[in-house]
Amino acid sequence: MTACSQATPDASASSTVSVPPSHAEVLASVKAEDQGEGKAPAVTFDKPLAITDESMRLMTPGTGAQVKAGQAVEFLAVALNAETGEVLDESFTKDAGGTIVLNDSFRDQFPLVYSIFSSAKVGSYIAYGLAGSAATQGSTETPAQAAQAASLSVFQVKSAADVPPVVAPLSAPEGESVTPPAGLPTVKDDDKGIPQITIGDAKASKELIAQDLIKGKGAVVKATDSIVANYVGVNLVGGAKFDSSFDSGQVAEFSLQQVIKGWTQGLAGKTVGSRVLLQIPADLAYGAAGQGDAKGDLVFVVDILGIK
Repeated sequence: MTACSQATPDASASSTVSVPPSHAEVLASVKAEDQGEGKAPAVTFDKPLAITDESMRLMTPGTGAQVKAGQAVEFLAVALNAETGEVLDESFTKDAGGTIVLNDSFRDQFPLVYSIFSSAKVGSYIAYGLAGSAATQGSTETPAQAAQAASLSVFQVKSAADVPPVVAPLSAPEGESVTPPAGLPTVKDDDKGIPQITIGDAKASKELIAQDLIKGKGAVVKATDSIVANYVGVNLVGGAKFDSSFDSGQVAEFSLQQVIKGWTQGLAGKTVGSRVLLQIPADLAYGAAGQGDAKGDLVFVVDILGIK
């Protein structure tokens, strides 16, 4: 479902799509016993599962709202070896799961998954199986591939909501200017409109500092969002710049679940249109060892231009 979770809204029309067989009977023995909020379910089944094709089964119907076509569906998952039952990965104990959007584009790519999820209710458990593959020898064109065991995933539908209209990202921060307290690094645009950070007398802080320089009036950013932003980063000690999206001339797009903790914690709760000064202690950045030219405590200016 990794590829599925990256699907994006698409309002394009599509012709009727043929749904492949679900092969639900192969997964008839799969059961998921709920262990409570924040815990992965206990999954049991008759081993090994004889999965030879993509297989899918709605295990429990759920008691929440009916999922509808076009909605964004958030799910949690546990992945297992279908031969041994070994748990390979799970998202029930983590900050966020996956999201799929049940639009025409997703239906065209994953007709069986679309069909099962759109027939479920919030709270449903869904079993999904994929066949294994034999080992292959390498060649000058393709590397060798080790044998892959058949896999089983169990999903729980956590929520379903209508997809908000797509809002084009801003070209620059917009909002009310904020005067920051004394003692922080200062920021001033150069003649090209690119923010320049001066460390000055700023001292290291044991706590994360997330200071608005411009307070935007757009949507509130969540820790699970993917955002569109421009940014520049420098080291607190010495002030040397180590990264900047302004230098590339292209805005950055990234999930706040896939960045350093200082970004996730510092930008969650901020609003689109804001310019935020982040002073991040090393333990919320790349640690004492750093990464590349980013060393120790870091300072960023981040322009939040949109939520993707």
